[in-house]
Amino acid sequence: MPGWAAFVGLTGLLLTALLALARLSQGLTDESGLSATAEGVPSLEEHADAPTADPVIPRFETPESARRRRWVESRRSNRPESISTGALLANVALTQGLFGALLLAAAFYYRIPASAFGVSAAPLSTGWPALAVGVAAGVGFWLGNEAAASLAAGFDMAFDESVRGLLAPDSAGGWVVLLGVILPVIAVVEELLFRAAAIGVPVAGLGAPAWAMALVSSVAFALGHGAQGRVGILVTGALGLGLAGLFVVTDSLLAVVVAHYLINALELGVHEGLGVERLSL
Repeated sequence: MPGWAAFVGLTGLLLTALLALARLSQGLTDESGLSATAEGVPSLEEHADAPTADPVIPRFETPESARRRRWVESRRSNRPESISTGALLANVALTQGLFGALLLAAAFYYRIPASAFGVSAAPLSTGWPALAVGVAAGVGFWLGNEAAASLAAGFDMAFDESVRGLLAPDSAGGWVVLLGVILPVIAVVEELLFRAAAIGVPVAGLGAPAWAMALVSSVAFALGHGAQGRVGILVTGALGLGLAGLFVVTDSLLAVVVAHYLINALELGVHEGLGVERLSL
């Protein structure tokens, strides 16, 4: 007999852990932290000329100035430029892979049927119709994302795209790895967690209302992308709700995975790979 409740509880724990990790890693791309003050410490701009590695300086420092210097140096070491693209991609792949493996192991242990995850013999679940729907939805969602970002820019609202820049490789081989390995892993694991496990399993096993679970999972999905700023969170939340709706309507994990992959691939490929700027409205 499937352990529906136990699996749903574990899914909640995994979602919480993933959101916590996203929150911790957000500091890596938070440029505002470089100019903020902390406990009375002046901003980085006020110490732009402060030395960072002169062993003589500490002999003439007061305890207060030494504390300020160490704070400035620690903030500089956390700049996004200090993170290599390869290290970031490896971290993403390992983290996502770990969460995916834990979720699949739990599904096997608790005997959750594949159909609860949106994997069945129905053509709209795993056949060519599901693939076609996923492609159409992915392109449509990406266009909607472009329109939302352009609209936000027109109102001078910040849309943080630093993560996109950090993920963009600087070599042909890097793009092959990104498009052929990293982005598929991200799409599969995030859809497996945020859509299949967070919506499909509670609905199939516990009789939970589908659209209520879709809303909850979309909020979690949005919060997991906090590095994109407040506007990014809103846009990602809307995108998550669209993917959740696609999953509810099609009951297909394949469709949402394909759509998710295309959104990410087009976003990175068009803007970082081809260097095309967003259209302004």
